[in-house]
Amino acid sequence: MLSDESRLLAGVLLLSLVTVETGGLYLLRIVRGTAPVTAFQEKFARAGHAHAAVLLLLGLVCLLYVDATSLDGAAGWLARSGVPASALLLPGGFFFSSMGAGRETANPRFFWMVPAGGLLLAISLATLGVALLVA
Repeated sequence: MLSDESRLLAGVLLLSLVTVETGGLYLLRIVRGTAPVTAFQEKFARAGHAHAAVLLLLGLVCLLYVDATSLDGAAGWLARSGVPASALLLPGGFFFSSMGAGRETANPRFFWMVPAGGLLLAISLATLGVALLVA
């Protein structure tokens, strides 16, 4: 059985996958050539879309495992919410840093989100992994 926290977050994550699906429509426009983008922007759109979907699904799986541990407090929050938060940061970095007509390189004002999301993902997964090993 899921905890209330995991159940609510799972509902939000499932609804969030609908937004990823909508982003897929934009990606189809890019692939079909009906959305004018540079090769760089196409690569970042693909990376952002793929990371968003995979990380949301991984976040759903992690909820099941968090409830199998005795994690609470900050560690529990990190294990339960870190992967979904990285699903915002990492893809957001790809999307926002490639916005703008004709952009050929990442905008550093937003690209910091990519490594920050990756770091949060690693810390969250390590926290949950260790908690599962000692449970």
